[in-house]
Amino acid sequence: MNILITGGTGLVGKSLVKKLTEIGHIVRILTRNPSQNSNELKWNISEKYIDEKAFNDLNCIIHLAGATISERWTESYKKEMYSSRVDAAELIQDYCVKLGIRLDSFISASGINYYGTFTSDQILKENSPIVQHDFLANLCEKWEKSAYLFSSIADRVVCLRTSMVLAKSGGAFPLLKKIVDFNVGSAIGSGDQWMNWIHVDDLVNMYVFAVENSRVSGGFNAVSDDLVTNESFMKKLAASSNKLFLPINVPRFVMKSVLGEMSTIILEGTRADNKKIKSLGFDLKYSNLNNAFKSLI
Repeated sequence: MNILITGGTGLVGKSLVKKLTEIGHIVRILTRNPSQNSNELKWNISEKYIDEKAFNDLNCIIHLAGATISERWTESYKKEMYSSRVDAAELIQDYCVKLGIRLDSFISASGINYYGTFTSDQILKENSPIVQHDFLANLCEKWEKSAYLFSSIADRVVCLRTSMVLAKSGGAFPLLKKIVDFNVGSAIGSGDQWMNWIHVDDLVNMYVFAVENSRVSGGFNAVSDDLVTNESFMKKLAASSNKLFLPINVPRFVMKSVLGEMSTIILEGTRADNKKIKSLGFDLKYSNLNNAFKSLI
């Protein structure tokens, strides 16, 4: 299958490109700064440009591109977060229509904050409504709407609402591990907020599953089984690292003063259900947090 990926040089993208190539798919990558690799093609969202060779004999597009949410959310950066996701998808769709492309599938990243960023014991399923219309919820809603623009030219549209990705070489995990290694690991805020997470290998396998399984269509929560509170997460990480866990929580006001509005993704959290993707036959390799930590430490 010929697959075009945006965000193919990022944390998840690199692993996904490697996996898809290993199992026989032909992968092309859209990037702002192509290397000499023949599978890398240039695009520029602000200039509304994509190298049209990217669309030759294309079967599937995986849209992973998006400015990280772990930067301080200034008004200008919020616009970048929006453009890198929504404007990017709309640009690709415009090119597909212009070139008469018909796809087997369009698969897009989304965020588990689709439902809102708040703390609750409520278990959120894919058909749950948006509970709190905050910045991330609104961003994810528009992100998914831009994905469903492809419904007219793709047999399937899939949105994977991704939780915190645990990976050895990027994302939040190395920072959390470094904090714990200094024996200063502790709960943040109340510590009662839930932490949705997924191991990078499971997320990559979920994308492959979505590519190869025609029954996968619509929105899916990309989370693991073992959902824990922030306090439990940090305790387990400290124990897995043979380090101390401090029984003194980091105050909310400290996180807010350091991170601003972005602190909400750390201070708040509810639970998301993954039964929909599992009902189609997807299996998690790392359904247990301790096993995930063991593979990363």
